Amino acid sequence: MILTISLLLYLQQATKIAAFDTSSRRRSPVAARFAAIDRRRAISSAAGSAVSLNGIFENFKFGAGNAASAAVSSGSTNEVVRVKNGIKHRRLGSSDIIVSEIGLGTQRWASDDFNAPDEKTCGEFMDEAILNGGVNLIDTAEQYPIPSGGNGLNEGGSEELIGRWMKSRKVKREDVVIATKITGGRNVTPRNIKLDCEGSLKRLQTDYIDVYQLHWPARYSPQANWGQSLKYNLDADQDRYWRSGGGPTSFEDLCLAMEGLIQEGKIRGWGLCNDNAYGLTGCTRTAKMLGTTPPCSIQGDFSLIDRKVRSA
Repeated sequence: MILTISLLLYLQQATKIAAFDTSSRRRSPVAARFAAIDRRRAISSAAGSAVSLNGIFENFKFGAGNAASAAVSSGSTNEVVRVKNGIKHRRLGSSDIIVSEIGLGTQRWASDDFNAPDEKTCGEFMDEAILNGGVNLIDTAEQYPIPSGGNGLNEGGSEELIGRWMKSRKVKREDVVIATKITGGRNVTPRNIKLDCEGSLKRLQTDYIDVYQLHWPARYSPQANWGQSLKYNLDADQDRYWRSGGGPTSFEDLCLAMEGLIQEGKIRGWGLCNDNAYGLTGCTRTAKMLGTTPPCSIQGDFSLIDRKVRSA
């Protein structure tokens, strides 16, 4: 029985990958021209210079961004770069973003939960962890806190709380790694990726975000951590929510939109959340094909007692 289930999951993933490969082959003439561009030269080119492409990508330009532009790694993935107050700081994916092994999660901060910490207590958390300890990573989202809208802060309030703390404590921006998220699903479009990122930047009172993640996939995908079955539901995939208006945002459009934010200096890297191996593979493979910056992270449930991500 277990073997049968595993085989079915494998076949389902293989089918989706095959479909992605077919889509990629249809785009191969343009993709070949795009891949021919030396990405490193494009990123490091002098200010004002740019490389543009003919065809469907003719309006997308690569040029020099500011100091927050793509953090291209000069070391190995997950290597320990330093140890601060006993906490290891590791390289995040293939980037030069260095994060502490322990991070601060902010989903319930100043929320409507009966026992949620208020803003003063959250500030004390950051004081102890970041100013006095060895932590540098804060994870948040434009939807946080959850739940919201009652006696606690509204959506976006967690980002605002972090921004106020950094300003009041005069924290050096480079001492904190901020990971935040755009609301997932059909909200993920090239236009909204830019607009939502700018909203987060304003609330955080910062010029750039270190890691910008999709809160959940732009396509239909079973969400095991939300109590759904890992079985791929074809009917759900064809639901009007996903298929109307041209369907979900493609891997190509997603990678290009994120690269645009990197080139503008608004983010250093990007990643996925509540996704699976197929989503990560699709994004990484597409980014390499296009010559854009691949995702540097995937955030999901994973522990000694929770291994579902390995089956997704």
